[in-house]
Amino acid sequence: MTFIPQRTLRKDIRAVGVGLHTGEKISLALKPAPINHGIVFKRIDVDPVVLLPARTEYVGDTTLSTTLTVDDVHVSTVEHLLSAMAGLGIDNAIVEVNSAEVPIMDGSASPFVFLLESAGIEEQPAPKQFIRIKKKVYVSDGDKWAYLEPFTGFKVSLELDFEHPILKKSSQSATLDFSSISYVKEVARARTFGFMSDYEWLKNNNLALGGSLDNAVVLDEYKVINEDGLRYQDEFVKHKILDAVGDLYLLGMSLIGAFSGFKSGHALNNILLKALLDDPSAWEVVTFDRKDAPIAFLPPVSSKFS
Repeated sequence: MTFIPQRTLRKDIRAVGVGLHTGEKISLALKPAPINHGIVFKRIDVDPVVLLPARTEYVGDTTLSTTLTVDDVHVSTVEHLLSAMAGLGIDNAIVEVNSAEVPIMDGSASPFVFLLESAGIEEQPAPKQFIRIKKKVYVSDGDKWAYLEPFTGFKVSLELDFEHPILKKSSQSATLDFSSISYVKEVARARTFGFMSDYEWLKNNNLALGGSLDNAVVLDEYKVINEDGLRYQDEFVKHKILDAVGDLYLLGMSLIGAFSGFKSGHALNNILLKALLDDPSAWEVVTFDRKDAPIAFLPPVSSKFS
């Protein structure tokens, strides 16, 4: 194959984890899918089973996480798994889940990367499709903003603006060019984070019932209270980049372009994707020969258990 091929999993793999918001035990199965299938979530705990494609048009809610919705059936907290799929260049997969949310695991994308690599990644005999940004698309909400613009490759820039002492000391901005850095090494391990001051409000609203120091970086008024501290010096902004990579993968294909955001979260990311798709002159679908690829993907990973 001279073209960059589509990718799926080599075999099924399963895991069990806790739901961040429900606190319930959740079973997850990742399975291979055929060419041009895309990433599709499958709620197997409802009758009949409901399929929820990981596409922008199926995003139903963006409160604290990204939620896919079909009719009255939902699956939330999809962004970390989608981020891992994007980071490994997986185009086609079925995600079976027996709950209304994906398990939070350790709050990062790293456990999902491990599962996907353990299943093995298989190249498929069809060209991988990319969505290439042709002109700048900008959206804002108050002082928050985000935009996509043309770029030969895939680059994400994000800036936070928190007054917390720890966040003030660490870098609240980062730019990562994925043609020159490793998603797995530099982004995947960054965990979601939260503040003790928000804990009571979340519990009173039946949110984050499964949240703990095992699946989030937690800050009190002055410091990080996790005994092991941070995984990256700039873990906070890197987690927001991880989220953005997952949200951007709701375009249904890998992105050729640059994303920039200031205080941008799931809601504004989704507004940006809709604005992009609403302007056909701003994007095009392309394929590449291997020698011309603007984004380098690692060779397929053989299953550790085969």
